[in-house]
Amino acid sequence: MIIQPRMRGFICLTAHPEGAEKNVKEQIEYVKSKGTVEGGPKKALIIGASTGFGLASRITAAYGSGASTIGVFFEKEPSEGKTASPGWYNSAAFEKFATADGLYAKSINGDAFSDEIKQQTIDLIKKDLGQVDVIIYSLASPVRTNPRTGVTHRSVLKPIGQTYTNKTVDFHTGNVSEVSIAPANEEDIANTIAVMGGEDWKWWIEDLKKAGVLADNVLTIAYSYIGPGLTEAVYRKGTIGRAKDDLEATAFQISDTLKDIGGKAYVSVNKALVTQASSAIPVIPLYISLLFKTMKDAGTHEGTIEQIDRLFRERLYTNGEVPTDEKGRIRIDDWEMDDKIQDKIEELWKSASTETLPELGDLKGYSHEFHKLFGFEMPGVNYDDDANEMVWVDSLK
Repeated sequence: MIIQPRMRGFICLTAHPEGAEKNVKEQIEYVKSKGTVEGGPKKALIIGASTGFGLASRITAAYGSGASTIGVFFEKEPSEGKTASPGWYNSAAFEKFATADGLYAKSINGDAFSDEIKQQTIDLIKKDLGQVDVIIYSLASPVRTNPRTGVTHRSVLKPIGQTYTNKTVDFHTGNVSEVSIAPANEEDIANTIAVMGGEDWKWWIEDLKKAGVLADNVLTIAYSYIGPGLTEAVYRKGTIGRAKDDLEATAFQISDTLKDIGGKAYVSVNKALVTQASSAIPVIPLYISLLFKTMKDAGTHEGTIEQIDRLFRERLYTNGEVPTDEKGRIRIDDWEMDDKIQDKIEELWKSASTETLPELGDLKGYSHEFHKLFGFEMPGVNYDDDANEMVWVDSLK
């Protein structure tokens, strides 16, 4: 079938298998170009392995230090005349390349919040790897059914305390407008913490440890974001921020759990990047378009793979103490939060409008990165040609 992007708001309903493969290959080549991650992981479990930071983590572990990887994700497989979800094609491409390069790579497709998938993962580790030495937790689901209560929780993107009003942009049209978001109630906050907080991460580690599949000195890392004052009302001081506070507090609880085997849990605070999740948050696309332009001008812009590669090389695996801030968090958002970068964005924000944004920001770059998430706008791919949508993840055949 001929596969073109079909958009509905901040979601693309189609994905291109060849474009996804090119995108994965690009990321692999970047990591390979940087050489070996000395002291890096050898057996990695990535929970949320199919897109974004999770996919970049899997690629960095495999191609930075030759790690065997198990990836857990929840993606839609293809059917005749209907494409799979982008993460499915990403995972198919990763397994194809990894296997060809002599690297162990297997995947599990299902609800990572469920006890069933946790057990399936444990069984696979026992069978094939024995133990894992790093667990990356990178889930970005808006919904979670708690397996112990049966209650389904849905996260919301809302401020807390009062209505929030600010600029936002429709990145498809470039139209800058004002948006107002009503405040969350207590149930909204509790539901968002239940989905995006640290409870499930903690349960994963407890189950893995109980099963004896964690190596001595194991590391586990979850990903978070803080961001600037411009976005804090809707992000860090909103419902998502409460969930991230919970995630960060959970890292200390997990570290206590792992103390007897020399293990440690960290939260890495990452840079703002274009993801399906970030595209759904009002105000964030406008901020990111200004951020991209400002950081590109400064020569400090990073994409997802550059960010995670730097995390592994310069923070996690340095044969020394992992550097953290006063709250115990790894700060790989340091280049984004540089005062000069943030001062410039605040200045640009004041005059950002539909008319001025093409010059002040990098909306084209934002849109391009969004399309890449779904395998589109990749060089060397003819999107007018027939594509085979029936691509399978080798280990899931």
